[in-house]
Amino acid sequence: MDILLIVLGIVFMLVGVAGCFLPILPGPPISFLGLLFLHFTARTDIPEDTLWTLALITVAVTVLDYIVPIYGTKRFGGTKKGVWGSTIGLIIGMFFFPPFGIIIGPLVGAFVGEMSAGQDTNKAMRSALGSFLGFLAGTLLKLIACFVMAYYFIIYLF
Repeated sequence: MDILLIVLGIVFMLVGVAGCFLPILPGPPISFLGLLFLHFTARTDIPEDTLWTLALITVAVTVLDYIVPIYGTKRFGGTKKGVWGSTIGLIIGMFFFPPFGIIIGPLVGAFVGEMSAGQDTNKAMRSALGSFLGFLAGTLLKLIACFVMAYYFIIYLF
């Protein structure tokens, strides 16, 4: 049973890292589940305070992942249409232009959204840049959280 839990933990850790880039998969929560699989083996016992700390980090990063791109768009003068355009651009880019669509999609989507809101080209581009920077910041936060959990996974596995 321990081997199955360890293999599942490894798979969940890898899927969690992939989820940092794919908006369909919640990366940090999946990585945290991988760490929980390891915790429930007889081979290791991860301290509860470590698990609680990582759980709080997982929740915080997951919430921030939704807030940071919106904040970036609004901070750079964006509207709700720019935020929606960024989200739609991310989804379209991910499916039709992988892997670069994940990066370019939010930028183009926010620009198109802002233009449809009647913004001038400079303001629309500034808002699109804010959306893009917010997306990058959210992705970076998720990656850091997943790599920290992967670090603990490896430390407690060996």
